[in-house]
Amino acid sequence: MNILEPIIEVRNVTKTYKLYDKPIDRLKESLSFSNKKYHQTFNALDGLSMNIYPGEAVGLLGRNGSGKSTLLKLITGILTPTHGEIIARGRISAILELGAGFNPEYTGRENIYLNGLMLGITREEMDHKIDSIIEFADIGTFIEQPVKLYSSGMFARLAFAVSINVNPDILIVDEALAVGDSRFQTKCIDKMKELKQQGVTILFVSHAVEQVKRFCNKAVWIKEGHVEAAGESSEIVDLYESYMKNGSEAIITPIEVVPESTAELEANVETTVTAPKSSEYIAYITNVTVNKQAIKTFDEVIVEIEYEVYEDHLNDLLVGVALYTPDREYIFGPNTFLEKCEIPQTKGNHIVRYIIPQIPLLGGVYCIDVGVFNNEGLVCLHYRENVQSISITNKYFSEGLVYMNHRWEVMQ
Repeated sequence: MNILEPIIEVRNVTKTYKLYDKPIDRLKESLSFSNKKYHQTFNALDGLSMNIYPGEAVGLLGRNGSGKSTLLKLITGILTPTHGEIIARGRISAILELGAGFNPEYTGRENIYLNGLMLGITREEMDHKIDSIIEFADIGTFIEQPVKLYSSGMFARLAFAVSINVNPDILIVDEALAVGDSRFQTKCIDKMKELKQQGVTILFVSHAVEQVKRFCNKAVWIKEGHVEAAGESSEIVDLYESYMKNGSEAIITPIEVVPESTAELEANVETTVTAPKSSEYIAYITNVTVNKQAIKTFDEVIVEIEYEVYEDHLNDLLVGVALYTPDREYIFGPNTFLEKCEIPQTKGNHIVRYIIPQIPLLGGVYCIDVGVFNNEGLVCLHYRENVQSISITNKYFSEGLVYMNHRWEVMQ
């Protein structure tokens, strides 16, 4: 397969369901001579498009009900789109629901052969694979018992063992690792890493976003049936976590959007207000600009503050900038007085810049407050809360809020 050709293409896919208030309404609608509608429509997916390329490990993120599982069922062919098209090239092996594809009356061994047939694998081919499958499942003598007697952990072990030992081109795992002990989860991740190194394309759904960040090289955030953002897994996980934590829109970059120039990404973002004519103020912040909103750890951040003084001269005028998390956890707040930086204090319009040469904050959305004060900061002349925000995303290299210089020493 040409690696430049997507192994999975999802083209403007919509999946619509009819929702009925009562079961009888479905019958009423089917028998209605006037074509009266008794249902409401719900789009589980709404014009979703994405490409996945051979060898990628892609994590799917999103709240329950966002459309992740529906998308996976469409890719595997369990469901068909209402509109749009999905093209999947190669053998797909999927773990979507515990026990899916298993006959509860069959033994574990019999279900292995049944799943093989469903994947187009002959009994003779499966004879060569069954020992490795049974060994991986590690459920002992239960392999000869009907699967209706299995615990959820046994289901997961057997389903995973079958899925990863049938030489898939595409492996789809939907929350399967949420079941089972840590030893089993480690075993599964190790095998998935092995398949990843062999060039198998993996679609991975987990509410444990750290698993997505660490295992996947790409991630797609699905929100209300469409792609909200896609890109490097660590960056998308940071955006998604910020959204989930703060309950507000994150600063995002849409999927596969390439700006015409880097200047577009680094263009200044301004917040401007009209200065008041009232004598109520003696100094006023009229404009705040950040050099860019989407940045990475150790990038330069420049906050430009424009302020206007209405008196001929003010004593002890100072400008302060504060960084907060969106839930108002205070991170850092320098000002020009404490750092002995003299700023213009005469009547008129003035501009000062606050520059962080290498911002040490890790992934997340952070808010910027700006204020002008006098009398060593005791008197607030004008304060702008949440006047700007920055979104920091990175490839996974550390955890926490801030990066601290450090070293490791091995003593023994």
